[in-house]
Amino acid sequence: MDDILIRGSQVIDGTGAPGRVADVAIFAGRIVAIETNRTESAERVIDGQGCVVAPGFIDIHTHSDFTLPLNPKAESKIRQGVTTEVVGNCGFSVAPALPDKVDALRQYLSGSAPWLTFEATDFARYMDGWPDMAVNTAMQVGHNTLRLMAMGMENRAPREAELRHMQEMLTEALEAGALGLSSGLFTAPGCFAERDELRALGHVLKAHGARYSSHIRDESHGVHEAVAEAIDIGEHCGVHVQIAHMKLSGTERWGEADRMLSVIAAARARGVDVHGDQYPYDWASNPLRFLLPTWLQEGGMAAMLERLADPYVRSRIRQKIAEVGFNNFGQIESWADIRVSISPHGAAEPGRTIEEIARDRRCDPLDAVCDVIIADKGATRIVVRSMSEDDVRAIAADPSALVGSDGTCVAPYGVTGQGKPHPRFYGTFPRLIGHYARDLGLLSLPQAVAKMTGGAAAALGLADRGILREGHAADVVLFDPATIIDQATYDDPHLYPAGIGTVIVNGTVVIDDGEHTGALPGRLLRRRGTVLG
Repeated sequence: MDDILIRGSQVIDGTGAPGRVADVAIFAGRIVAIETNRTESAERVIDGQGCVVAPGFIDIHTHSDFTLPLNPKAESKIRQGVTTEVVGNCGFSVAPALPDKVDALRQYLSGSAPWLTFEATDFARYMDGWPDMAVNTAMQVGHNTLRLMAMGMENRAPREAELRHMQEMLTEALEAGALGLSSGLFTAPGCFAERDELRALGHVLKAHGARYSSHIRDESHGVHEAVAEAIDIGEHCGVHVQIAHMKLSGTERWGEADRMLSVIAAARARGVDVHGDQYPYDWASNPLRFLLPTWLQEGGMAAMLERLADPYVRSRIRQKIAEVGFNNFGQIESWADIRVSISPHGAAEPGRTIEEIARDRRCDPLDAVCDVIIADKGATRIVVRSMSEDDVRAIAADPSALVGSDGTCVAPYGVTGQGKPHPRFYGTFPRLIGHYARDLGLLSLPQAVAKMTGGAAAALGLADRGILREGHAADVVLFDPATIIDQATYDDPHLYPAGIGTVIVNGTVVIDDGEHTGALPGRLLRRRGTVLG
């Protein structure tokens, strides 16, 4: 007897192949059959007629390590059909945390993890202590975290002992089963690293069969050079490289998506194992302080806040913004395109733009920014309209561009329900299927599903997920292709998507007729050699 039988759905298996009507049978957490008119009885039969049954979606780029311990039901993700998340991105990870550096790491990550409890730990103990979750999780160790532990916020090359310390901490994480290393070269302290440091860490990855992902050094003025740098690390070290949330940020780079995609395609054609991912929105999100020149962060949070109170420093920042725009974001059209998302200490009202805040306070917008950062102790988070919708569509239409929300698991209630987060936290995957594939016709439904399932699994080395196949883990999503759509907006972001009826993780139903069952069947996936499982 089967545990679950999904009868009569259109099976889109994650390979990009056309759909076919069949029954999908699940037993003991595995897919045991995909066939027409299955006669075996089942403990639970789900009528899938008129719906698509697909592999559970893989969110290849997330920061849910900041919220999953607070919201293990993973509601904003599981209700999108996401069954596996890759955390520890952009150079940020909660571990390792050395005993004398816990406070420094807490302050550093305050703009992303303001409610999380930090404690001293190595990576093995961090992974071993991971609680039960609704979704599967794969972890990366962050280069920024390693650098912070080894040498603080210093703007210089590491000394030999410091580099060796970073390599040792990376090795410990990889031996514990971490997927690989992520970098965040757009902000301090990662931006202080040069090529030799990154290559030295890349050689450690190669020795362990691990992977490298990068929030590249510049997504605006120097975006093409930054893409080339990421490819160089992968090519030189012989490791897989994932270019995070591909975008062209800042008006001066709008219209150059095809150029970026062609460089990645050319690298792949010559044998480099490289992929990229995207969230399908023209607004980004970041801690507010990351918009400002990176030299402000040298020496840590207290030093930065002291600098921001200095009128001379503000004049320097103002001049820099006038000349080249914002760090990593380039030139944006208006201060109205920067909105406060979360203000943990109440420095500004979520949803208000910098233009509105400055007008209400009768001050210059840059002064408003500095005042808010100081009052919020550096923890303010924002959303920023910095991209061209045409570029977003060009990247979304590329079947090889994978899908990552760059978001955290949140919910409309509790501690993670505060503020107005980016709507991608709730809507990334239904938006790609419903808006970009179905409504705009930029790609077929099998192509859209493959980007977020089989393609992601191949990039990650996932052994038995991402494709509906007999013997594979039963991570499954059932959705209505006619109604699936995101509903979260920038004004009202805490809204679940429509059109997703059932989500199954490791053979257990987590979303049942659109409602969360409370089940927490997710697994922590560990890398063994080059395989993640």
